[in-house]
Amino acid sequence: MGGAAQVQIEDLLRRWPDMRTQGLPSGAILVAIGSISLPPGWSRGATSIRFLIPTGYPFAAPDCFWADNDLMLEGGRMPCNAGKDNVIPETAELGLWFSWHVQAWNPNRDTLSSWMNTIAGRLRQLQ
Repeated sequence: MGGAAQVQIEDLLRRWPDMRTQGLPSGAILVAIGSISLPPGWSRGATSIRFLIPTGYPFAAPDCFWADNDLMLEGGRMPCNAGKDNVIPETAELGLWFSWHVQAWNPNRDTLSSWMNTIAGRLRQLQ
């Protein structure tokens, strides 16, 4: 990963002090944020979030994310475009996988913080 990725990781760390990173064998980086608040309508008030910084970042965009495996919508409903018991690539961790993608990634404009904003936006959609 280049220097831009490291600066963006440091920006995320300022926003979420409980964030951790782990280098993976492929060269990707797993980002894990211990707790982000959820709006009413979920089965709990907060969840952890994990996503991968792909090799080739920032030209290769982050894609998909994982929440706590037992996270559900209120009433026990499964969120749309999500799957339980999904293995995070190159780890033994299971999570609730969200098939969520940016429509147009611009490496000159978009950052890891904008990707986290995309994740937060998805979690505001109670579906």
